Order: sequence, then structure tokens, then C-alpha cells
Amino acid sequence: MSARTSAPAVDVSGLVKRFGQTTAVDGLSLRLDQGTVLALLGPNGAGKTTTVEICEGFQRRDAGSVSVLGLDPATHAEALRPRVGVMPQGGGAYPGVRAEEMLALVAACAANPLSPAWLLDVLGLTSARRTPFKRLSGGQQQRLSLACALVGRPELVFLDEPTAGMDPQARRLVWELVGALRADGVSVLLTTHAMEEAEELADQVVIVDRGRVVAEGTPRQLTAETEDAAQLRFRARPHMDTSQLCAALPDGCRVHEPTPGAYLLSGRIDPQVVSAVTAWCAQQGVLAEELHVGRRSLEDVFLDLTGRELR
Repeated sequence: MSARTSAPAVDVSGLVKRFGQTTAVDGLSLRLDQGTVLALLGPNGAGKTTTVEICEGFQRRDAGSVSVLGLDPATHAEALRPRVGVMPQGGGAYPGVRAEEMLALVAACAANPLSPAWLLDVLGLTSARRTPFKRLSGGQQQRLSLACALVGRPELVFLDEPTAGMDPQARRLVWELVGALRADGVSVLLTTHAMEEAEELADQVVIVDRGRVVAEGTPRQLTAETEDAAQLRFRARPHMDTSQLCAALPDGCRVHEPTPGAYLLSGRIDPQVVSAVTAWCAQQGVLAEELHVGRRSLEDVFLDLTGRELR
């Protein structure tokens, strides 16, 4: 394994990728420091997978620069292959190959692989080792794909939706493995639609929309408890007129009803605001249920930046 330096594991600047008249990636930049985990988030079609595939060397960029472990993946794919682990969407395995055969094939291409039998055991696949890939469950296929990404002891791992289709036990196992990779100095770039997963795993989060970065920072920075980030949530009778409540709140507080019966206040939340809410509910003859004060979640930030409409 090559000696690590202070240079980033992945450094992308001004990346552009077009498919015909469609610009999938539009001037995107990101940096993954060595030994850290970066979560790349975005709606469907935001350019996440295209960006990752360019970093992996599977697609050519139209403009911008990409450095992976100090090399350009477009021209040094062969040199990078033994140093990088890839877990693509859809598993990436031959449909008829048995689980143990697929992992052994990938291990044979590595200079110092992990034991395939040990890795199958860690990922709970020993009992399915002779099962063809197409007959594995979705979660088992995902775990085999992860095993193929890790068996070569990579310095950098790309994980595209790593826990999609997994049950809670398998998902927690993957989270533990990602934590172990970070502890061993391995760099991880993952895409996910699970906001809880990004908050749990990532040192750095990059949110993209329509091929561009719309926000980046640590999970704590993106959900910072500022005046505008605090929230009060409660449930009550749907479609109540909140104009009187808004008039009783301090300047900067906002009220809306994201879903029927679920009310959300954002702004400076203090005891006076909580008292105003309960007093207003009493005037309406209703009880405020499930009242909760807290900070914005990463999902709140994501939806504020990318919108709430389906893509």
C-alpha cells in the first residue's frame, strides 16, 4: 500500500459532465480528506452517481479536474484499481455466479486481500456462499457487493447507496464497518438517501442539486442551532387558522403545517414561545400533542435546499 500524504484522497474542481443536451454535473467541486468519510447527498438525478463514476474512472468528464489518490482516474485507472474499492448501485456481480466465487475472483486480483471466508462470515453471508447472486435477497446482494469493495484492502472506498434494501441489523453492521474503515485510515465517499445514515457516518456532507453544490459542511454545521435553526413541533387538529398564533410570536418566528395536523415553528424558541403555543391551543379548545423542541435535522436542511416535490 502506498504511503499516505496530507493531500486529499479525492479532489474535484469545476467538474462538468453532459449527456447530449442535458448537463448532469455543472461545475461541481468537493474534497475528501484522507481517513475521513464524505456523504454526497442529493435528489434523484442530482448528479451524485455520475460524479462518483467519474471519480472511479468509469466515465469521462467534459470539463474540470479530478484527482483520486493524487492521480487522474481518466488516465491512471490501472494504477488506481488496486488501491480503490467500489460498491456500485445494483450490486455489480454476474447474475449466475455464486457468492463465494464472486468474492474469490475479486480477491485474486488483489496483492494482499482479506480472507474471503472471513469477510463472508463478518457480513453474514456464510450460509449463502454457494447461492447464485441472482437468488440472493436484495440485502444479501448489497452485502456481497460491499465485501467485493473491501476484500482488496483499499485506501479509498466508494459506496453508492450502501445500505439500500438492508434490514436494520445489516444496516447497523455496515455503519460499524464504515467506522472501522475510518479508524484504519481508509477514506470513504458514500452516496445515500438516508439522512440518518449521513448524520451518523459522515465527517463532511456535500448536498448537490441539479449538478451543483448547494451546501457543504459537517453535519453539525449544516444543522447548526442558530436563531433560524431551532424548531418547535406539535400535533393538533388539522387546518387551524394560525394567524392569531403568528401575531403572538416574536419577530422572526414562522409557523406552517407541513402535513395535516403537524405544525412546525421555526426561529428563536424560548419559554415564552412555548407558552404562546399552548395558550393559543387552549383558545382553540385543543391540546398540543407530541410537543418537541429541537434543532433542524439534516433532512430538514436537505428539503429546504432541494425542495419537497417529487423528482
